[in-house]
Amino acid sequence: MPLSPRSKLACAFLIPLSGLFACLAADGIRTEAPVGRWRQHDVQRPKPKVVEPADAGIATKPPKDAIVLFDGTNLDAWKSPSGKSWKVIDGTMETVPGSGMIETKGKYGDIQLHIEWAAPNPPNGKGQDRGNSGIFLMGQFEIQVLDSYKAETYADGQAGAIYGQYPPLFNASRPPGEWQAYDIAFRRPRFDTSGKLLEPARITVFHNGILVQNNEEPFGPTSWLKWLPYEDHGSRGPITLQDHDHPVRYRNIWLRELPERPAPKAVDDRPKSVALSTDLLDRYAGQYLLNDKANAPKATIAREGDHLTITFPFRPRPLALEPISETQFDLPFTDGRFTFRKDNAGQVTGVHFRIGDGERELTKVNP
Repeated sequence: MPLSPRSKLACAFLIPLSGLFACLAADGIRTEAPVGRWRQHDVQRPKPKVVEPADAGIATKPPKDAIVLFDGTNLDAWKSPSGKSWKVIDGTMETVPGSGMIETKGKYGDIQLHIEWAAPNPPNGKGQDRGNSGIFLMGQFEIQVLDSYKAETYADGQAGAIYGQYPPLFNASRPPGEWQAYDIAFRRPRFDTSGKLLEPARITVFHNGILVQNNEEPFGPTSWLKWLPYEDHGSRGPITLQDHDHPVRYRNIWLRELPERPAPKAVDDRPKSVALSTDLLDRYAGQYLLNDKANAPKATIAREGDHLTITFPFRPRPLALEPISETQFDLPFTDGRFTFRKDNAGQVTGVHFRIGDGERELTKVNP
């Protein structure tokens, strides 16, 4: 959102000087194909539908593993680039007009963030000059804070907007003075070792329990009047709250750092496939009862060349079974194993089926 003259100097650290004159070209982030975009703050852009959220309830308590950034007592987790502090009043953090932004001392990447805020009451001003503040993820991607209750402004500047880029899907604002909540899931952008963008940031936002941003990909850092390109500033950054000369209050701020999903093992250590005779494979073919109840559904095992397939009644597409021993077969894409059972005469009577940590016995029909 536009910054007041007193705030511009304080937030200069957010935007490298080299980026001030850069503008993201109208190319797709991945495909480089031309992409049509609304101009920033286009008043013709459709406004989100108004949705009345549930009544404000008790503040959401942080989970046991959360990093508590503000619990209503002090600003120990925060610092002020301008040297001017915000104030703590009655368990809330309140902007001090002209003090500039504050940011967390810690830096974070992928996070789940909970934050509650309230616009001044009675309301004062109109458009963007009405309970204006903002929450910057990694100090770069702003989620707009604004009194948007029965108030008009451009769509991509409303409460819950990814500022200047994506309007909220719905206007879920409560009246000024009432507490509002954002629950944000943020995935940081990824770059290669040369600084080339591999994956844009992703942002999901719930405003007062209403989904208003659904896994959106910002074009780049949010900014005023121009789009800026992605730049690699590292994998972590601060949470920043904006002073826009309005006495906006915050409370109950906490986050959870999100882990990377573990990568698969580099080496495939599954048993290697073995060759079995077609006569043996044909002996395993047939229908198998999925349970021991009357009218139990049946799975069909058939030979296809040098391996078997299994078809379940609820999954008509056959699945390959690769032989790894005379009686054991693996699913190539799933942690699953079939072990055929035989009686003393060598007749196939059934198969033990393990998938993940689940197991069951299938009985062959007319063995």
